Amino acid sequence: MAQERYTLSGTVSEADTGETLIGVNVIIPDLQTGTVTNQYGFYSITLPQGDYEVYYSNLGFATKTMAISLQQNIQQDIILEIDTEELNEVVLKADVEKLNIKKPQMSVNSLSMETIKQLPVVLGETDVIKSITLLPGVTNAGEGASGFNVRGGAADQNLILLDEATLYNSSHLFGFFSVFNPDAIKDLTLYKGGIPARYGGRVSSVLDIYQKDGSKREFRAKGGIGLVASRLLLEGPIKRDTASFLVGGRSSYAHLFLPLFDNNNVAYFYDLNTKISYNLNKNNRLYLSGYFGRDVFSIADSFANSFGNTTFNLRWNHLYSDKLFSNLSLIYSDYFYGLELKFVEFDFDSGIQNLNLKYDFTHFLSEKIDLRYGLNSIYYSFNPGDIKPTTEGSGINPFKLTDKYAFENAVYADAEVILSGRLAIQAGLRVSTFNRLGQDALNIYKDDNPILYDETLEIYQKATPIDTLAFSRAETIKSFAQLEPRVAVAYQLNDNTSLKASYNRMAQYIHLISNTTSPTPFDIYAPSGKYIEPQLADQVAIGYFKIFDRYSLEIESFYKTVRNRLDYVDDADLIANNAIEQILLNGEARAYGLEVLFRKTEGTLQGWIAYTLSKSEQRTPGRALVETGINNGAWYNSPWDKTHDISVTAQYEWSKKWFFGANMVYQTGQPTTFPSGQYTYNDIVVPVYEARNSSRLPSYHHLDLSATWVPKPNSEKRWKSEWVFSIYNVYNRKNAASISFRENTDINRNEAVRLSIFGIIPAITYNFKF
Repeated sequence: MAQERYTLSGTVSEADTGETLIGVNVIIPDLQTGTVTNQYGFYSITLPQGDYEVYYSNLGFATKTMAISLQQNIQQDIILEIDTEELNEVVLKADVEKLNIKKPQMSVNSLSMETIKQLPVVLGETDVIKSITLLPGVTNAGEGASGFNVRGGAADQNLILLDEATLYNSSHLFGFFSVFNPDAIKDLTLYKGGIPARYGGRVSSVLDIYQKDGSKREFRAKGGIGLVASRLLLEGPIKRDTASFLVGGRSSYAHLFLPLFDNNNVAYFYDLNTKISYNLNKNNRLYLSGYFGRDVFSIADSFANSFGNTTFNLRWNHLYSDKLFSNLSLIYSDYFYGLELKFVEFDFDSGIQNLNLKYDFTHFLSEKIDLRYGLNSIYYSFNPGDIKPTTEGSGINPFKLTDKYAFENAVYADAEVILSGRLAIQAGLRVSTFNRLGQDALNIYKDDNPILYDETLEIYQKATPIDTLAFSRAETIKSFAQLEPRVAVAYQLNDNTSLKASYNRMAQYIHLISNTTSPTPFDIYAPSGKYIEPQLADQVAIGYFKIFDRYSLEIESFYKTVRNRLDYVDDADLIANNAIEQILLNGEARAYGLEVLFRKTEGTLQGWIAYTLSKSEQRTPGRALVETGINNGAWYNSPWDKTHDISVTAQYEWSKKWFFGANMVYQTGQPTTFPSGQYTYNDIVVPVYEARNSSRLPSYHHLDLSATWVPKPNSEKRWKSEWVFSIYNVYNRKNAASISFRENTDINRNEAVRLSIFGIIPAITYNFKF
């Protein structure tokens, strides 16, 4: 007779605030099995009838042990106390690591906010984005540049989610800060490969970030005062143990002091995080969250630039049964980009808006099978540009570029199955469609070819439209459909070692049209359509994973190809271009590499060493034999190719009063294109350039240190504070953001000029909470 099986389920939350906890390990050592809480703190596991010891463990919290007599289905909510002195830490940690070794998920990195806050960063401001660039396979986009690159991919190929809402720009002040207020963040996970089927829309990576819910027990406040920016976060109960609020704000203010130095330039940012959480009853919860951020940057009488994200998300969690969890979300996201060119007296505004409805289900079928499935629909509205004169006599006529619209839909199913004691698999399929909807004016070209090639001059030229058609919003101009399979396998060699492999296909239907060489990076998003194909990426990865007494080792190798990667012809004009298809060519990209992550996860000294050896290339061949394409159709280094990337990160607890942090970074210099010569034509000096991206900037490296002093670590008072002292770039390395060439009239010779943004930067930040 088969043994009866019952389900143990519930929610895990923090004792002080009632905040639900993500990624809590729920372990049953007797059966050598377990599960983890989802992004809303819910867990469920089905076990044979019997008596068990169940361990609930999460970093920074005291492990809780429950004796469970499983004679029927049990709903067991758990509250964990904050405690860094875990008596059973070593024993339990071994069980936790073994659970991770068994899981097929690979190419995933998670960082706790406590770890991130201990890392020294520029200007003393804790930064999520700069922290993940210390992980293998992730690099910064350049000194003072926005975004990050993952496994040889472009910055726009990363899906960045904040409470499930898409952010189209992750940086403030062009990369000096990230848009994420560290005090408001609960959890973050970066997927570099083996990406689950519930994610789609980008071909490189997914950065999934959740905000805190807000304390349901008592009012709390925390914040920090720094040299260039300050922040404040308030949270508390609306109704104790039932409803809570969270509101946090940040702003920089260094620009207020610039007039003292006769400097008329302006550069500042501000942002706001909000959230309301409400427990309707045991099976239903509502969340309303939002984010608003803006950057303002101007140079005297030349230009002014403003850009930022706005998001709102209304979510409903519903528990249909102890095995079936659901989340329904209605999400609004907006990215605005504004540019005022003062010397020609006009404003240029552009942006992208979307409305997203998604419904996700998590079905815990048994202790060996977890099933996730769902659907989502996204409506896009693209504003390529709206030009308005700023004065009556500017000579500029108002001009509105044609708005574009699209509708993206997807359904997915993803299963994680334990096939045996040593073998586990995660397999999924995402089916996505993209409809380019009607617009007021669509250019029609002869032979559907918007870009022509002149064989005599060997250059590409814009084709002249032969007609312009108008479509209603209900019509579909062009539609696409893609099957996106995902699979990951883990085979356990022994209790401490496993081999893993994964494959995923991803489709990306929207494209970033950007010119990052201009004084202000120019960003416009364009949808796939009649003349632009969606990007398609295929990635395979294999890995070796091992845990030691206090250490862990992860080695992964990957190979990725991307079809329909756009590139621009020479002398492409992006600003106010109402026919962007006339300057774009379809190409391909590939990236491959080896990643190593060695971590020490226990003791007073913790940290990791990350190393990446990789190659990232692009190719845009001619469409016919007579065409040269770009770079004569040969492979060339992508702008984000970094052969070597090494980072060493350490945190040391000297005492309860003093904590120290350090990180060292070394990267191969970014590819660039230098002039190889020049000639004079009609008294005009014309430079001759080498093959695209065949040279490199000097290598990039710096060492950062920090010290955190907690004046009264054992104080029973509610007011607690700390001082953070940091030095970015200790040995004052002048890393090159770019190298330009000019004629030195004093010596009548050309010279190379290095632009460096950061030297050594000391900073002091005062953090407090009560």
